[in-house]
Amino acid sequence: MPKRKTPNLPLPPEEIIKDYRLAWRSRQASVIGRREVLSGKAKFGIFGDGKEIPQLAIARAFQRGDWRSGYYRDMTWMFALGVLEFSAFFAQLYAHTDLYYEPATAGRSMNGHFVSRFINPDGSWRDQTEMYNVAADVSPTAAQMPRAVGLAYASRLYRELESLKDLTRFSRNGDEVTWATIGNASTAEGMFWESVNAIGVLKAPAVITIYDDGYGISVPNQFQMVKESIGAILKGFERDASLPAEKADRGYDLYSVRGWDYPALYETYQTAAEVARTYHIPALVHVIDVTQPLGHSTSGSHERYKSAERLKWEEEFDGLRKMREWMIAGEVASDKELKSWEEEDAQAIEDIRKSAWEAYLTPLLAERQHVVDLLEQAATESKNADSLRAIKDRLAAIPAPVRRDMHMHVHEALRLMRDEAGPARDALAGWKKSDEVKNETYYDSLLYIEGNTSALKVSAVAPSYSDKSPTLMGFEVINLAFDAMLAREPRLIAFGEDVGKLGDVNQGFKGMQEKYGALRVSDTGIREATILGQAIGMAMRGLRPICEIQYLDYLLYALQLMSDDLATLHWRTAGGQKAPVIVRTRGHRLEGIWHSGSPMAGILHLVRGMHVLVPRDMTRAAGFYNTLLKSDDPALVVEVLNGYRVKERLPDNLGEFTVPLGLPEILRAGTDATIVTYGACCRIALDAADKLSRLGIEAEVIDVQSLLPFDINGVILESLKKTNRILFVDEDVPGGTTAYMLQEVLEKQGGYVWLDSAPRTLPGSAHRPAYGSDGDYWSKPNAEALFDAVYEMMHDVSPGKYPNIK
Repeated sequence: MPKRKTPNLPLPPEEIIKDYRLAWRSRQASVIGRREVLSGKAKFGIFGDGKEIPQLAIARAFQRGDWRSGYYRDMTWMFALGVLEFSAFFAQLYAHTDLYYEPATAGRSMNGHFVSRFINPDGSWRDQTEMYNVAADVSPTAAQMPRAVGLAYASRLYRELESLKDLTRFSRNGDEVTWATIGNASTAEGMFWESVNAIGVLKAPAVITIYDDGYGISVPNQFQMVKESIGAILKGFERDASLPAEKADRGYDLYSVRGWDYPALYETYQTAAEVARTYHIPALVHVIDVTQPLGHSTSGSHERYKSAERLKWEEEFDGLRKMREWMIAGEVASDKELKSWEEEDAQAIEDIRKSAWEAYLTPLLAERQHVVDLLEQAATESKNADSLRAIKDRLAAIPAPVRRDMHMHVHEALRLMRDEAGPARDALAGWKKSDEVKNETYYDSLLYIEGNTSALKVSAVAPSYSDKSPTLMGFEVINLAFDAMLAREPRLIAFGEDVGKLGDVNQGFKGMQEKYGALRVSDTGIREATILGQAIGMAMRGLRPICEIQYLDYLLYALQLMSDDLATLHWRTAGGQKAPVIVRTRGHRLEGIWHSGSPMAGILHLVRGMHVLVPRDMTRAAGFYNTLLKSDDPALVVEVLNGYRVKERLPDNLGEFTVPLGLPEILRAGTDATIVTYGACCRIALDAADKLSRLGIEAEVIDVQSLLPFDINGVILESLKKTNRILFVDEDVPGGTTAYMLQEVLEKQGGYVWLDSAPRTLPGSAHRPAYGSDGDYWSKPNAEALFDAVYEMMHDVSPGKYPNIK
């Protein structure tokens, strides 16, 4: 290539050409990817066409150690960093389950979901300072924003906390910038505003890019936001550099730049990154005049909702076209050279696509041939030979079979041969069974951590007591426990509403801010979604956050994020990422509709991938926290709200003892009926059991302690074998967690065969708890109702011995 003398370029000509060719290849990947979906080879496609040029500039400013929390159109950026190879892009499009070919999610996420694998196969952390770090993408709009709070804030903690200076695998003095990207329409989401506000308050080094193409799918900006411009709305976040130094860093630097202006984009991002990296001042970059040549996704055509004038404008202001014109005008490259490179690169991407398709399809064709051979062999031995050969021929005729095709055809064959026996049928059934196990590995594995850092592998250490063990209030027990945790674990950061100065509303962290500093134990605004997001980002960066949601009822604000991001993280990255977040809250018994709810079943069913722990007192809570801090699984701990003023003995080994997950505790032995419950209901169940005992009925009371996992050793089943009657009790709505526990014991553990009486549940009412003591009594299970439920079971068995008392 001849040496060029063009002055006033942001980069040397050869680097500009390199960028253009990368952007062109990225566009070809989008075009070809769309074709693959429309031809049926892939199921769905959503691409980054039109956003290539801003992403070139972002990639130029992005450094090793930095973090991205973006959305599914950032493919050019990922190509530029080498986080995503073009072959892997197509492998993800095809849902290739081999990590070698699709290292982001092993086919578990649709295309455009980017991941950097920051966990080694043994579960240990990789050196994040040597990586281009990419937090695993999520599809729900704006859900990438809350974790950006924590990713950025971690840089501030690593810079300012001396206790973290030795953690050199995670930070170089807090110089890392977090880069968040979002589409203009998604900025209407509450999580965007909550995150922007939190990052500004925390003075965290983030550069937030808003790609503005004027639409949200088919809805134009005029129906999306006030003034039709997110940049105009964000003016209130802009910092005032003219203020005194102690106030001049409050807020954001704001930038507006056209999405097709390569030199301006380069300068903008270089400046924003330098200021954020050096001074921890965040930036908001509004990228305007962005186009979307292929439309929103393969689900529809933008010609249906864009005018002819708009489409013509988008063609004229396509970023690739404008960059090409600028390069020719500036004598960076000639039209002839560019055409030559474009042809070469288009063919290169097509060749990569072909290789990726072959890599995906070849093992499936081999497997299909094996199944065809098994079906032919079965036909030679079966009385249904013609039907089996017809099944075989249908399977063999599928041009691009998937695993489902093979299983559907084999299942059909096995149905035909259901009354036959022989080696060929056994071979067919054996293949199906073994292949189901293999597919469980592809799709069902790694929901939880399975290695040595699993919470289930933490050794149980019982609490120990002596004559000197004092009796304290519950809040004092948990307070001393947190003190011990903060002292031994420098990575532990606790935060939430009223956690810092006040020490939380129940004083579990009382005095901890004064002792450990405002960065270790801190207050937040009233912002549950970003409290959780802050924890997710911090945990991804090697810290051990305990984030507090003040009451269980208000967990609903954060539940979407818990479900879509935190709970699925380890699974959807096929073990490539983890975020060991501990969510602390309190719930159950209190008075008032929004302070005494128990929406446990909703939580349980939405956060699979997290542990859900329900300690009955503060000693058990402390033991669970000790267990979790020795592991890397995320978890929710629900403390009993009315337990802080109940007295408990303080274990001598408060900082060392652990409570194992999934292991119920028998609180009271009995022979006549098993009562299964947790949390605040444990004391009520014990009260009822004492009342029953006075009438000669001995109830066994079991505290399940953890709902996810649930009774992994079958403790409840063994009790049921003895009593043959069972009652499940909790404060959730009917059909909620009591139904969940019933299914676990009777269906999964096979407990139904041991029943002599119909199993029963005693939940709370279908409505929220009413206010006042009487409202509580008639809204939730009480000792008398629990007594009646067990007594009625005994009355049904022996009405003479236990006459009706109602």
